[in-house]
Amino acid sequence: MSNLHPQLLRRLHAAVGDAGLVAGSQAKAPYESDWLGKWSGRSSIVVRPANTAQTAAVMCICHETHTPVVTQGGNTGMSGGATPDASGAQVVLSTVRMNAIRAVDPLNNTLTCEAGVLLAHIQAAAQEVDRFFPLSLGSEGSCTIGGNLATNAGGVAVLRYGNARELCLGLEVVLPDGRVWHGLRALRKDNTGYDLRDLFIGSEGTLGVITAAVLKLSPRPVARATAWAGARDIDALVALLAQLRAQCGERLVAFEMMSAPSLALILEHVSDVRAPLAGEHAFHALIELADTQGDGLAALLETSLEKALEEGSVQDVALSVSGAQTQAFWKIREGISQAQMRAGKAIKHDIALPISAIAAFVHQADAALRAVQPDVRIINFGHLGDGNLHFNVLLPLDTPAELLGAATAQFNRIVHDLVAAANGSISAEHGVGQLRRDELRHYKSDVEFDLMMRIKQSLDPNQIMNPGKLI
Repeated sequence: MSNLHPQLLRRLHAAVGDAGLVAGSQAKAPYESDWLGKWSGRSSIVVRPANTAQTAAVMCICHETHTPVVTQGGNTGMSGGATPDASGAQVVLSTVRMNAIRAVDPLNNTLTCEAGVLLAHIQAAAQEVDRFFPLSLGSEGSCTIGGNLATNAGGVAVLRYGNARELCLGLEVVLPDGRVWHGLRALRKDNTGYDLRDLFIGSEGTLGVITAAVLKLSPRPVARATAWAGARDIDALVALLAQLRAQCGERLVAFEMMSAPSLALILEHVSDVRAPLAGEHAFHALIELADTQGDGLAALLETSLEKALEEGSVQDVALSVSGAQTQAFWKIREGISQAQMRAGKAIKHDIALPISAIAAFVHQADAALRAVQPDVRIINFGHLGDGNLHFNVLLPLDTPAELLGAATAQFNRIVHDLVAAANGSISAEHGVGQLRRDELRHYKSDVEFDLMMRIKQSLDPNQIMNPGKLI
């Protein structure tokens, strides 16, 4: 049962009712560990408010009693940002019961929904009115939009549509003291002061609880063209990306990259996939165009890739000729996380770089890691089109914890120092959470960190929001 003071427990029960409380170790267990199995803790109680008013009541109680709160959506994060610590003192606030789509406005191209709505349900609701919500993640069947916004999620369509931040017009947020900021404005232009919306997007639950959002919809694409390309090196793929952007413009939706070792790992550990190309290629790209007009899209991609073949930007190309083949291409790309989990223990780097700096970084990082460990297994893949690489190091499954910890510290410093030298970011789309909290302090300037702390202190003076995460 909960270790909360009985009076506090009674107040929380009064706020959310029987359906809003989860107590008992077995019932709380799914909320106390992340899906990767990397982080686990103990919560005093799990509260699941059904609406904004109940969320405000919970936060008011926790603020008054200095009770720490960990906000959790679909619990699909990659950085431990939604997992309680081991103290047993933290309340987990789950938003999964706040799952209503409040309004869809096709004329304004907006959708207003609560934080607990699954990403896949938002995509389906947009499609019902012949619109498109472009945020797309491997976890879209289980992640929630509140968590997507709290971590400023990326995904495979950032190249054209942007991160979650660019897909949100307004927010409703419960502040740490229980007050509600009603910022659900469906406006493209609102020049009336500080942009509070952007303050909460990407804040990882450390400044307040996102309870609802106004999302931007786009015209629904009716045609897609997909291809797989193999190249001799990363420099060639960067050149190909530039060519396709020049020739295809905004029709270029996705440009996903993986190295040969990444592809080999997937072919070894994921069933029902096969190599799209014959021969050996050091790097591969999954390319997709989309348009609201169906005519000529496949021809445009074919012509562009033929030119790239002639100029040597790629060595070989496979054009998808069916929906099944397109799905097969994407199954390869989406299998990389599963393959890594089966093959070993990954030291993960979710980094962002200027596209013009990517090739040099890859060469430098490869050389620096191999200078330390010549047989190091580098799994390099990611969203090349927007500069986001997952530059990971894979260790054997039986690597002892102490060796894994030492290797993580060593490889992090090598990779992140090179990222910082290129004016990049050590967290592109997965958030900081627990995983990169200490690394963040190492790379933030004193001024930048001071500003973040001042904002935190101003909004959360009792320091109850997601303690131990981000900052």
